[in-house]
Amino acid sequence: MIHIALYQPDIPQNVGAAMRLCACLGLTLDIIHPCGFPWDYKKIKQSGMDYVEQVDLVEHNSWTAFQYTYAERRIVLMTTKTDKSYTDFTFQAGDILMAGRESAGVPEEIHNQLENRVTIPMAGQARSLNIINATAMITGEALRQTLRQTKI
Repeated sequence: MIHIALYQPDIPQNVGAAMRLCACLGLTLDIIHPCGFPWDYKKIKQSGMDYVEQVDLVEHNSWTAFQYTYAERRIVLMTTKTDKSYTDFTFQAGDILMAGRESAGVPEEIHNQLENRVTIPMAGQARSLNIINATAMITGEALRQTLRQTKI
């Protein structure tokens, strides 16, 4: 099944929204620490409402720990720093869709390690969507493709 991973998220409300998204779709949410805010379970629970109890949440102490855990899985980086549209990408069951920090994305060294990168083309001079809106759009396409693959 598809996973969503947040690399060192900056905004607790976005983590809560990601928890809700994952809980509603039955997806695992991976958080790669450290976060840009104190990891306060009570505050996370407030922003995630009652969905915190329903989400399959996996925390990783570092990028290295995350890589070790999922060494055999394909990571698809959702980024503004590529020309590959998510609608032109072929997703696979088991992909991990990873979003970088809201403030800075992922470090260049991690960006360069990941060969699978997708973006949402923007109109005009717009730079990016809210990270959870973008994640929901890309996740929807990934699920559409992978669910169709399992029916073929």
